[in-house]
Amino acid sequence: MARRPLPRILTNGGAQLARSRELARTAADSATDVLHPLITITRGLRRLASAGRRRWAGTPKDRRGALLFLAASVVLVVALAPYGPLLAVVTLMAAAAWQGRDRAPSAPAGPDESQLQRLKSLYDALVPYFSAAEDPEPLYAHGGDWEKVFSEYEFDPTGRIAHLVIGYPAYFTDGEPESRARIEHLLGAKSGRGREYQFIWDEEANQLTVRVLAPLPTDIAAQPFVTAPGETVLGFTDPTRVQRTLPLTHGTHGEERRDAPPVVWRTGIRSTEPHLLAVGQPGSGTSTLLRSIALQALHHGDVVIVDGGGTGEYACLTGRDGVLAVECGLPGALTSLEWAAHETERRLIAANQAHQAGDPPPDDTRRPLWLLLDRPSAFSHLAAADGREDPQALLGVPLRHGRPANVTVVVAEQFDGLESLAEPVRQHACACGARGRYGGAVGGCPRGPRAHHSGRAGATRTGVCPAGARACAPAAGAGHAGSVRRCDERRPPAGCAGAVAAPDDAGG
Repeated sequence: MARRPLPRILTNGGAQLARSRELARTAADSATDVLHPLITITRGLRRLASAGRRRWAGTPKDRRGALLFLAASVVLVVALAPYGPLLAVVTLMAAAAWQGRDRAPSAPAGPDESQLQRLKSLYDALVPYFSAAEDPEPLYAHGGDWEKVFSEYEFDPTGRIAHLVIGYPAYFTDGEPESRARIEHLLGAKSGRGREYQFIWDEEANQLTVRVLAPLPTDIAAQPFVTAPGETVLGFTDPTRVQRTLPLTHGTHGEERRDAPPVVWRTGIRSTEPHLLAVGQPGSGTSTLLRSIALQALHHGDVVIVDGGGTGEYACLTGRDGVLAVECGLPGALTSLEWAAHETERRLIAANQAHQAGDPPPDDTRRPLWLLLDRPSAFSHLAAADGREDPQALLGVPLRHGRPANVTVVVAEQFDGLESLAEPVRQHACACGARGRYGGAVGGCPRGPRAHHSGRAGATRTGVCPAGARACAPAAGAGHAGSVRRCDERRPPAGCAGAVAAPDDAGG
């Protein structure tokens, strides 16, 4: 039996639909052209009415009577004058047409002379990196056409590059961190220093997207954050790859409200990385980060603070409910850390006994215990000079068994003291954050003698300190997984974002 042909509506339905859409689009364009004067006059009348309402609302009540009398006098004069109503209508239509005109400036057809020169210089700067002598048809060559490789580009009001999509040859080693770092350093220098950039490498399409990140907010003061138990806010970041937001108050007196995307670190029994290591330059805000963490931890747990710097920056926490100790000397630090090690063991034993008996864990073992250490390497040098035990050695038990015992260790250290960290801290404090200006990056946990620079997957910048610091965390940990693992900052601008005020401003 021969196959029956498909109905006509099924065979050429797509073509008819396309023609119908084209006719509808043409009719809409024609109607818009014909009705454009009417649309303009209507828009102008609406703007004139809005201006009249604003003028009436801004007029004091004692002067509204005189204003009404003046308006009535004008209407009476126009009505009695020869051809007055006609001239009034013509004048009103002319004013409406003038007010309803499109005031948006016409976008330029292409880059101006200065922007064109900037793109050409950037293209010439990339030639040594994206060209090879063996390439018969190179994309990059001296005197070549930059339009072939710069498919998209945008400029900010100052004339600097704000967004750029760069194509590069397939033989470029975009999988090597060193090659990427060279290109990113060059683009950051040629596109304008003092800004932060986001580099997105598309290895399949051989394209690099460069985007200028907006400055992080600097008017966020210390305040209670709306988080669940076991979540700690380390700062606030860009909304590009973070879906979660927190309600915040900002302004001089906290009268304004907005939502900001946070970087949340999850702790507790179900945490993937229960301990945190924060490193930075002097004055980069690591101590402020510890004070902010302490304020959040006091809502649900107890805190032990060991200040190796001895500057008294944690004196404001002394005597607060939940602050078990604030130690600034070597004897007190040894005593507190030794007690913390015994407390961790006691919690493990109590939880194990309750588990064997079929009972829930005791309440005192479920209350979180936080050990906050600021510059513990200073105590290590003092202990070595006095012949005492290194305080960092006492952190072995809390670091290894802190997760089931609800014990969290947070260590803040400067880059020059990173080599002095004990092996337990390097091995178990794998939630890492780097703050301030630093040539490299903290690529994962610094298990070896140096922090390994990965330079791969992008990082989320974070701001928590009052001035001059940045901390970075991967987008997966921002509000979700909760691990601050890597910092991939290039050239942060001066100042800081996401400022958190001193802890004594946050209240109990």
